[in-house]
Amino acid sequence: MLKISEAASLGLHATAVLAACKDRITTTPEIAEWLDVSEAHLAKVLQRLHKAQLVESVRGPKGGFMLSKPADDISLLEVYEAIEGRLVADTCLLATPLCDENECILGNLLEKVYEQVNGYLSATTLADVAGILQKAIGNRM
Repeated sequence: MLKISEAASLGLHATAVLAACKDRITTTPEIAEWLDVSEAHLAKVLQRLHKAQLVESVRGPKGGFMLSKPADDISLLEVYEAIEGRLVADTCLLATPLCDENECILGNLLEKVYEQVNGYLSATTLADVAGILQKAIGNRM
């Protein structure tokens, strides 16, 4: 039911990697290898995150990316919204709603899912999840 785009997933995972790397400049090829993802797609995602001022881009032969502020100051919601735009509650799965807003065949399931996702992404920082990524790919870092 919950569908997160590949770009948003890349953004969340890449920023968690940067949080795990702390103040070290990390290259796109390194992150792509660690996450086993397309370097080209990752580069586009990192540019969006740079535009949203969540990551700093360092140019040159020793260049790469690092977080633009401490990992405990960046929520997963900020990262998600930098890629996907504002997280909004879906009120219906159909393009043209059939049910009235007080009665839905799914009850208030969509509202509950939105509240849970929004709550988790808002309350969880990159610092909270950096250790998970560090454990998962630590031997490759």
